Amino acid sequence: MKPLTLNTLLAGAGGAVLILSVLAGTAPLSLPGTLTALVGLGDDAAAVIVWEIRLPRALAAFLTGAALGASGAALQGLLRNPLADPGVLGVSASASLGAVVALYFGLASLSAFALPALALIGALAATALLVVLGAGRLGPVGLILTGVGLSSFAGALTALTINLAPNPFALSDLITWMLGSVANRSWTDLSFSAPFWIIGAVLVALARPGLRALSLGEETAASLGAEIGRLRLYTVLGTALLTGAAVAVAGVIGFVGIVAPHLVRPFVKHDPARLILPGALLAGTILALADLALRLAPLDQELRLGVAAALIGAPAFIWVAATSRSIGR
Repeated sequence: MKPLTLNTLLAGAGGAVLILSVLAGTAPLSLPGTLTALVGLGDDAAAVIVWEIRLPRALAAFLTGAALGASGAALQGLLRNPLADPGVLGVSASASLGAVVALYFGLASLSAFALPALALIGALAATALLVVLGAGRLGPVGLILTGVGLSSFAGALTALTINLAPNPFALSDLITWMLGSVANRSWTDLSFSAPFWIIGAVLVALARPGLRALSLGEETAASLGAEIGRLRLYTVLGTALLTGAAVAVAGVIGFVGIVAPHLVRPFVKHDPARLILPGALLAGTILALADLALRLAPLDQELRLGVAAALIGAPAFIWVAATSRSIGR
């Protein structure tokens, strides 16, 4: 399938899911009423529902999924491993640790920007450590092992923070945030993370040509003019910014960064450079659709988005691991 056709279809599917997300809810709106509210001509109640509640939440789910999907596709190309995702380098765990620290010390109650800021600081700290340790010169195996160690350490510190939570209310906030959700997200949350998403996307886009060359092997890529060190640096830093901003908005969301690129890969002839955009679009669509389904599910208590992503993504991860022939080569 041609890249333009694939991307157009996925963008259309994502747009359709966003429209459904704005239309559907406990307070049903008609299509004409929704459209008039979107252009500012509807009544005040419809405008509040559309602009302040449903649209920011739907966009938060879509953009979070897109960031994780693009990160997963870029890392899979860099490490030449279909199981690579933002969690493999310890970036997700470090971003989660930063957010947990904000909740633990009560900083989140002092400012709306404290939690996303510390989540981003955690992601950037992990990236800085990877750069110091040699992300530009480490091979795929060394980079993965470093990331696994960093992720385990950040996870241990997060568990320690939860264990030392001063009261049940603090513990509840920590657990709730770590389950992942885009409920009650606002334009402020999106505007705070947007610059980091944009910079991260630009860095990943700059790495795309090198990822195609790298699929032929490092020596061949170098002979074709690819600067391997700069390629690794751009990819690691770009995915860190994308992931940190995603964690800042939605909390911990797993597996979508692995599954979406894997589903798209056969349609782009396994070209890592062509995988990033459709992988991002499909991941965003999947997460927005999952959030819509959770909102409409007839449950006494809404299921968290991160839980739903894990319930769907973990079996898919096992399937990818069991059927892929490229792992370990």
